[in-house]
Amino acid sequence: MPDGSITAPAFRVTERAHAQITDIAAREGRPAAGLRLAVEAGGCSGFQYKFGLEDGPAEDDLIVGEGAGRVFVDPVSLDLLAGAELDWAEELIGAHFAIRNPQAVSACGCGTSFSVG
Repeated sequence: MPDGSITAPAFRVTERAHAQITDIAAREGRPAAGLRLAVEAGGCSGFQYKFGLEDGPAEDDLIVGEGAGRVFVDPVSLDLLAGAELDWAEELIGAHFAIRNPQAVSACGCGTSFSVG
């Protein structure tokens, strides 16, 4: 950029993930709710992802999407999710939200925690 600043890669959410969030919120009787995605300290590798339905964003959240299927991410978590993608995966072992995070340099065996370099 001309001013010397660097723009972090965006966090993105796939259409499959947006659709699944909309479906989960509707099943829970909260059709306007969005998905809170947070990165917290903990787990085997140092950080872990936390998911939960919330009726609205916090004042300083990044909001990805509009209406049903929105994702809310706080600024601290967003730093650890720069360049990452939230998707919905359906596999033989079950269906779940999956995060492809280029900042994660290692993960635990169960895939729920990660470390950054």
